[in-house]
Amino acid sequence: MDLLHGKLVVLPFKAGHFMVSCQRRSELLKPNLYQGLSLCDSLKHSCSQIELPVKSETPSWRIRQSHALVISSNYPQNADFPRHYSKKEKKPFPIPIVELRRAARAKLKKQKGQRRNLPPSNSGLVIKRLIPVAYDVFNARITLINNIKKLLKVVRVHACGWCNEIHVGPIGHPFKSCRGKDANFRKGRHEWTNATVEDVLLPVDAFHLYDRLGKRIPHQERFSIPRIPAVMELCIQAGVDIPEFPTKRRRKPIIRISKSEFIDADESELPDPVPELPPKPILSEIPDSEIVVPSSEEEISMLAEETLEAWDQMRDGARRLMRMYPVRVCGYCPEVHVGKSGHKAQNCGAHKHQQRNGQHGWQAAVLNDLIPPRFVWHVPDVNGPPLEQELRNFYGQAPVVVEICVQAGAAAPDHYKPTMRLDIGIPSSLKEAEMVV
Repeated sequence: MDLLHGKLVVLPFKAGHFMVSCQRRSELLKPNLYQGLSLCDSLKHSCSQIELPVKSETPSWRIRQSHALVISSNYPQNADFPRHYSKKEKKPFPIPIVELRRAARAKLKKQKGQRRNLPPSNSGLVIKRLIPVAYDVFNARITLINNIKKLLKVVRVHACGWCNEIHVGPIGHPFKSCRGKDANFRKGRHEWTNATVEDVLLPVDAFHLYDRLGKRIPHQERFSIPRIPAVMELCIQAGVDIPEFPTKRRRKPIIRISKSEFIDADESELPDPVPELPPKPILSEIPDSEIVVPSSEEEISMLAEETLEAWDQMRDGARRLMRMYPVRVCGYCPEVHVGKSGHKAQNCGAHKHQQRNGQHGWQAAVLNDLIPPRFVWHVPDVNGPPLEQELRNFYGQAPVVVEICVQAGAAAPDHYKPTMRLDIGIPSSLKEAEMVV
């Protein structure tokens, strides 16, 4: 068997592992040494499967098996940027409506004639195993806010004065993408100002519910009920006790009469509840006047790493809580409601809200609705040349928190590298960019 023209095949396996597998080929064509080197091929293929042609100098009678080197990769080399939805279209459902109806019919058919068992979140009880997770999410949010206040003192973040776009870097990017007021007169150019914490972490508020199984909030009571950050409300419903925002804690599951009617179980026989100490102390936000700026580069890098850990911990914990405690979002505007059914406040001002009388179109929320990541352009080299308008297709994007931490000295997480396009070679000039196939 002739194996003079062998192939080195790189295949996906497990993260952080290498595997050598055996492969025999009897007929191989002459390999194309320039295949897969164009930009289109690099965007089509991921780093999880790469084929590299090699030429063996060992005689065929000495080779019994040709080896394949397997390099691990759980994430693709490049990924599409998050889609920008127009204000005139409704957000897509996380699960298609056809599948939701099919699952509901199958569930009713299965439970017909059987006693319906409600999950702990729908029966009014608190899931005890998720209480530490709720405290971790609450403290991670506070840590993230405090660290962002410190990093804004050492990392320059720009915000456009006419639209909601921001940029992390020494100077604002030159892309003509402004959609604010009088953008046509400015030819789409941004007018950059200094960004604040609210520009980095978008405030998403929700109504605080004393009883999450109570009646829906009517339109007339929308001003009498306090509004707090939606992540904070999710943590309170999951077991975090805050004296300023009391909530009803049940110790027995409710007695469901119908879909919208229930009766609380008799808890008079139970002993008086003993106040329990929280599993972890609750942190508090640091005032702006007490912010201490890190002095050395080592402190800045450690602060950036801590901020990335808090960001991932908050998102991962919130994702776990949303599986058991439902969160709703309006399909037309960013309004979020933590609860099974959305409120009845007619304060939706999105496209064609007059036809809906200001009512929200509630649907199941995803994690990005509760914690918007807000993607920004990734700067490959802070000390290098600024971004260029003509080379826009070669730059990547990352969540603003990740971009701030990376520029402060933290290592880029693996699950954000596909959109950051760290493995893409950026041409040095426009002439070189035009030569890319």
